[in-house]
Amino acid sequence: MGESEIILIIILFNLFLLLFIVGILVFIRQYKLKKIEHQALLVSQDELHQKEMLATQIEIQTQTMQHIGREIHDNIGQKLTLASLYAQQLAFENKAPHINEKIENISAIINDSLGELRQLSKSLTDDAIDTLKIHDLIAKECIKINVLKKCTVLFESNVDDLNLSYEIKVVLYRITQEFIQNSIKYANCKNIFVDLKQSGDFVNLSLIDDGVGFDKTAINQNGIGLNNMKKRSKIINAEFNLISTNEGTKVTLKIPFTDEK
Repeated sequence: MGESEIILIIILFNLFLLLFIVGILVFIRQYKLKKIEHQALLVSQDELHQKEMLATQIEIQTQTMQHIGREIHDNIGQKLTLASLYAQQLAFENKAPHINEKIENISAIINDSLGELRQLSKSLTDDAIDTLKIHDLIAKECIKINVLKKCTVLFESNVDDLNLSYEIKVVLYRITQEFIQNSIKYANCKNIFVDLKQSGDFVNLSLIDDGVGFDKTAINQNGIGLNNMKKRSKIINAEFNLISTNEGTKVTLKIPFTDEK
């Protein structure tokens, strides 16, 4: 075998070896790409499943509250009304003044309880989220808290004429409610600032209090519910951010939307 043939064989061998190595590298690269795509698909499916689960949970909660509200109105409310009528009849028939006074007190307690139950029933069965705009929903909630005088809630908005889907409205409304209740209950705050603004194709919700803040590592243990806000925000594809210091807590959401006019 001549020297030129040996050189040719060596060249061919190296060429085949190079092609083999390139083939292995291409295979490894394709394998990694497919693995990444598969993982991304699994993550996407898991996120979709979580959104569907959370949406179903909210729907079930709404239906449950409406059912409880109807039961309060139709069952407990009627029984208290009947008890009030019996008390009034007993007071009318009884001739002893000192006993009548006690009966009237009982009747007053029953009527007060009946009024509170009717308000509770109305709030549970109220379809305000479906009929009102998000600006009005949050404004009413802030007014209700200010009436209680537990803290001052300041609300600013430029979306009074914005029509959002029911899903977005219910999530924004519930997150606002939960933040306010948490701030009053845990943060010992004096002021809560609620800011709802439209910017391009996004709605931005900012919730701020001037309380003592939260230990984010202990949120689950304390049952504060801030994680629940984050889960709700995923339903409407919102960017969720939480900052908490000893000077207060700030939650912001950036929500993509389409005005449903």
